[in-house]
Amino acid sequence: MKVSALELTQLFIEEAFNKGNLSALDKIIHPNYLYRSPGNEVKGIDELKAFISAFRHGFPDLSLKIDDQVFAEDKACTSFTLTGTHMEEFMGIPATNRQVNVHGIVMSRFQDNKILEDWEVLDELSLLQQLGVVPDLS
Repeated sequence: MKVSALELTQLFIEEAFNKGNLSALDKIIHPNYLYRSPGNEVKGIDELKAFISAFRHGFPDLSLKIDDQVFAEDKACTSFTLTGTHMEEFMGIPATNRQVNVHGIVMSRFQDNKILEDWEVLDELSLLQQLGVVPDLS
């Protein structure tokens, strides 16, 4: 069954990030999956599952909301907002019990009716400021 790029990105966000249903990735992520963000690279489904698990561990109420999407041929660009409460250790940062609201954008590429690549930029400075790790510069 062919699934549109829109449906794939929505399934990815809803099932994996919002619900923590990592087994859903087996159906929508290409075996040669590659994720890149500044200073980070994730290869394959197993590393992706570990990456998402780390976020969901630190922010058990993690939620990603799609703000906007643009599609062209085999690519999509998704603007999103990540929210959650930092209730467990994340990136070596002990739980702060602070709520975060962070924006990001991801460019995705599709192949064989699956997500093949993601290039993401998340406002990590804002995330660290909201966690109280980096002072607010304003």
